[in-house]
Amino acid sequence: MRTEAKLFSVRSIQTPLCFDFPCLLGYARHHKAGVFGLWAAIPMDTRAIPASLNATAPVESNRPFLRFKFLWFVLLLIFLLAAGIYSLRYELRSYAFLIQFLDPRASGLLVRFEEHGVDTQEVTLSTAQGPVRARLYVPRGVAHPPGMVLVHGIHHLGIDEPRLMNFARAAASDGFSVLTPEIAALADYHVDGASISTIGESTAWLQQRLGTGPVTVVGVSFAGGLSLLAACDPRYAPHIRTLVLMGAYDSLARVARFVATSQAEFPDGHMEPYTAHDYGAAVFVYSHLDQFFPASDLVVAHDALRDWLWERPSDAQALFPRLGPASRATMEILLARQIDRLRPKLLEAIQEDDSQLSAISPEGKLAALHAPVFLLHGATDDIIPSTESLWLEKEIPKPYLRAALITPAFSHVDPGKHAVWTDQLRLVEFLAGVLRNAD
Repeated sequence: MRTEAKLFSVRSIQTPLCFDFPCLLGYARHHKAGVFGLWAAIPMDTRAIPASLNATAPVESNRPFLRFKFLWFVLLLIFLLAAGIYSLRYELRSYAFLIQFLDPRASGLLVRFEEHGVDTQEVTLSTAQGPVRARLYVPRGVAHPPGMVLVHGIHHLGIDEPRLMNFARAAASDGFSVLTPEIAALADYHVDGASISTIGESTAWLQQRLGTGPVTVVGVSFAGGLSLLAACDPRYAPHIRTLVLMGAYDSLARVARFVATSQAEFPDGHMEPYTAHDYGAAVFVYSHLDQFFPASDLVVAHDALRDWLWERPSDAQALFPRLGPASRATMEILLARQIDRLRPKLLEAIQEDDSQLSAISPEGKLAALHAPVFLLHGATDDIIPSTESLWLEKEIPKPYLRAALITPAFSHVDPGKHAVWTDQLRLVEFLAGVLRNAD
């Protein structure tokens, strides 16, 4: 059986950039031989020149030539430096982007050179589901910025989640106008079909607002699969230029089985053990309360589990006396993180909800996709396993799969703090490809 280390190794389908510096240097040598080498010494009649002057004349006559040669050498170095910077412009932007995402207070020459000031606006979108709260991040000094819709994952803070706000500011500082719509279901720890329309209508709103063409969509975590489905909808596809999916899923049922069993399923059908985070099981139970608690306990179970997910364990435990004995036992198992004791019930609920989970999964529904896709997944993701990106690689039509990177530089949606420089470089290259595609 393959080990976990082998399971979560870095994979990328990107082709590394090739900078032909030897060719450039050869070009410089060619010019040296072909131009400067043509300068020949000019014969001089020295018969009437005193010996002292005759000794210094060749030095004086060579000085204009040496200055000319030095000037061309300096100009060539400047040209090569400018060409190198231009060829690496997306990598430099990518590096500055990531630095600002990791530390919004970061400074330095490159960050100052690449960044724009950012203004924020609170906006309300009118959608078929009703008004949607959103925030717009606008770069200063950019006349016609490209658009980006950044969709948060499952978290009660929604568009106010600090990591999401850092990412939005970093993208706006790079020159994007970034819209972060609040997805009500995801903020309440649910994945539903209505969210697909909210994502799609957000792209239409931003494109109309900016007038700069289709926008890039960045879907984080569970929003990644929903963003894929929005891009396949003919109502929203014309508004989407590129998809960037961070820790996305292909099949919700398969992810649910993973959180219940801690077994990751590969596209070739084999399974490998990988410990799932108990958070995933708690989210599944919260979104399927009626399958774990009797009707008489649903309201209290909802509030108690919500407090637990919001990291308020004392508030959750304070509600336990109001639960029936069976419901209280279930809640204590969840709070004790003993997911194996709930495994039979979890698998039963997953089987019962199979059709509903399938309806909001990209699996088998991507034939209509016509937008370039970039897949990024943390190798140590223990909520949505990185095997889901392997499934997506298989599902996404090949002409539209631009890059896929499974990397230890990320966990679920958090940057890895101990990634080696080679992993960091691959991440810079990945983001450079996204920026290149957006121009």
